[in-house]
Amino acid sequence: MKDYIKIHENDNVVVAIKEIAVGESVEAGGVQVSARETIPAGHKMALCDIAKDDEVVKYGFCIGNAKEDITAGSWIHTHNVKTALGDLLEYNYEPTPVEEKTTSDAVFMGYQRPDGKVGVRNEIWIIPTVGCVNNVAAALAKAANERLKGSVEEVIAFPHPYGCSQMGDDQEHTRTILADLIQHPNAGGVLVLGLGCENSNIDVLKPYIGEVNPDRVKFLVSQETEDEMETGGKLLDELISYASGFEREEISVSKLIIGMKCGGSDGFSGITANPLVGKFSDLLISKKGTTILTEVPEMFGAETLLMNRCENRELFDETVKLINDFKQYFKDNHQTIYENPSPGNKKGGISTLEDKSLGCTQKSGSAPVRGVLAYGQRVEKAGLNLLSAPGNDLVASTALAASGAHIVLFTTGRGTPFASPVPTVKISSNSALAGKKKNWIDFNAGVLVEDKDIDETAQELFDYVVAVASGKKVCSEEAGFHDMAIFKQGVTL
Repeated sequence: MKDYIKIHENDNVVVAIKEIAVGESVEAGGVQVSARETIPAGHKMALCDIAKDDEVVKYGFCIGNAKEDITAGSWIHTHNVKTALGDLLEYNYEPTPVEEKTTSDAVFMGYQRPDGKVGVRNEIWIIPTVGCVNNVAAALAKAANERLKGSVEEVIAFPHPYGCSQMGDDQEHTRTILADLIQHPNAGGVLVLGLGCENSNIDVLKPYIGEVNPDRVKFLVSQETEDEMETGGKLLDELISYASGFEREEISVSKLIIGMKCGGSDGFSGITANPLVGKFSDLLISKKGTTILTEVPEMFGAETLLMNRCENRELFDETVKLINDFKQYFKDNHQTIYENPSPGNKKGGISTLEDKSLGCTQKSGSAPVRGVLAYGQRVEKAGLNLLSAPGNDLVASTALAASGAHIVLFTTGRGTPFASPVPTVKISSNSALAGKKKNWIDFNAGVLVEDKDIDETAQELFDYVVAVASGKKVCSEEAGFHDMAIFKQGVTL
């Protein structure tokens, strides 16, 4: 196991794998430097003198400018480096040649749906149209879970505070995300539970949902029935009977759609967990599968790497719009575009947004960008897709599920117990976290700084994801956690 790593040959910093003590000697790229101060694990140390305003280089790219003269061997962090990013930018399309690989198919044991979609779970979902019926939804789910049969795994309510007192994009977002979840193939059956007087009532929502199988989707307006618990219970029993007829069968992994997200990142995330997920993405895409990368504000500073991998000029233009529209959203709300990284990120060794973004975007691997999705838009093209959504963990993970992800891969250096509407695989960036929070972490990428081969580990992660797709529960599922959150931007009436 190394004590430190120089990620790219052009870097003028090294990252401490474990704490570097004062006076400890570091040798990288033919340069030998002694630490002038203690360098915490995950943090950066200067390999050479860096003058004020000069670039600090990590991953082979600028992650910011020095606020002051920095002496070789010094700790580099928020106290002496600042972002070099600007506001809205103009970009040039400079396509990067991408070598596409094809590997042999693999299969998972999933659920084939009548409409041609596939699911990795056979659950019954209760989707409230408005927050007013959240408690009814939860009570219905609790009671119905006592009456499961056949292959039905669980009845799950997805409470949220929206569906009324909303305007403009907020109201559209709520309707779109609810419709997406109602059509998600991980749900063998869905009860859409309304109140009756809300803005996004069932009649308003139906055009967003589109055509449904009446055996699979049932509707209940609480104000129109004498006893919503009794009526809802009967509808759920019908849904359970319908969904119990599905059985797992062999399905090609080319049908899998996997979302990719990170949260609570640290200085190891861009060295271990995120590159590992990138390798996984490339491997799944080589088998004609699909991945989706989101959290647009954490692309800022590394966006050109994605833009230049766009398959054509049209996709490049869509990616430019994806980035600049999100920056404009910050400006319209009088907020600083680069108010990032978070306190937890900083504690873990991330100093600037460029530092965070260059690590974050490694989850995209090296495949060409084949699709750019608006918030709530369902994925259509196999391969790598970019999705418009914020960095917030619950909102972004829900957006991935709404766009069609069967499973979300969530990398983290700090740890989190949250879930999303679909199985959410927590991948730790360091072994200490994996050892400490075994009830949160599903897969440990920290082994990559313990001399484990990344291609071998990517295959292990691929095999693990296939197992999850075939029914293996992740930690948050074992704990009974199921979360969802909708992107809110505007006025509440």
